[in-house]
Amino acid sequence: MRAAYVEVANPADPLAALVVGERPDPEVRQGWVRVRVRAASLNHHDVWSLRGVGLPPERMPMILGTDAAGTTDEGREVVVHPVISSDGWAGDETLDPKRSLLSEVHQGTLAEWVVVPERNVVDKPAALTFEEAACVPTAYLTAFRMLTRDAGLWKPGTVLVQGASGGVASAAIQLAKALGHRVWATARTEAKRDFARSLGADEAFEPGARLPERVDLVVETVGEATWAHSLKSLRPGGTVVVCGATSGANPPADLNRVFFLQLRVIGSTMGNKEELAGVMALMERAGVRPRIDRVVGFDALPDAVAALTAGDVLGKVVLQP
Repeated sequence: MRAAYVEVANPADPLAALVVGERPDPEVRQGWVRVRVRAASLNHHDVWSLRGVGLPPERMPMILGTDAAGTTDEGREVVVHPVISSDGWAGDETLDPKRSLLSEVHQGTLAEWVVVPERNVVDKPAALTFEEAACVPTAYLTAFRMLTRDAGLWKPGTVLVQGASGGVASAAIQLAKALGHRVWATARTEAKRDFARSLGADEAFEPGARLPERVDLVVETVGEATWAHSLKSLRPGGTVVVCGATSGANPPADLNRVFFLQLRVIGSTMGNKEELAGVMALMERAGVRPRIDRVVGFDALPDAVAALTAGDVLGKVVLQP
């Protein structure tokens, strides 16, 4: 089968590590299911894999990709939940110390076929196309968990989303509006700020801008470049939920502000299978559809990965194998 994979990582030039070629068809073990991939979406996780972050040489070649929607051998239309828990684990998959995401231990989704445990497939809502559904399992699932389980908000409030053009950030804008919040966003260019407004943001600002008032919640995916602004933007008792650090993972802590204003700093990673079904139900009910920057085949995948790496995408990049 044709697939996109990494054979030798390249920390300095991740695009140079990307290989598009033939890989063996996957074998289906007991308790697992084969899914014909109709669409798969890209994430920054794929870029980190190409750099070799969290992916040692002994696990390569490794097919990239965490997200997919497709059909099982029985014709069932499904969305793949990418968090693979260990055998015998019960409860929230994201809290399993031995969990992994697809493309870390098990081969990923940027291929014609993927195999996953039977428990890792969820019925695709009829209202979502395969391309739209493929965008949900990382970006929209992560944003949903941040805005619900982790937010500490029990009524509509004001939410600041940093770095509005990214996959999780753009999902957070749409989902926060669907949940009834007032949404502000930051972005580096006017085009990206317009994009945030088109997603439903009530206003969009330059990074680091002084806001009209302090907010209840900050959705933080950027890291070092925006961290100080995130803390300064919170009202006393407010919460910053962080799920990524694309600009760097070692910002100044500013602990005086954290304890003096009683701020909550919550880490968040992906979501469980029930939350995946929940976010798709919300999207179906509220009419939320993922914003897709481009849909590509394997031949155009290197250009798409380059654009993702450079931050030159608005919304999600989708592969049609």
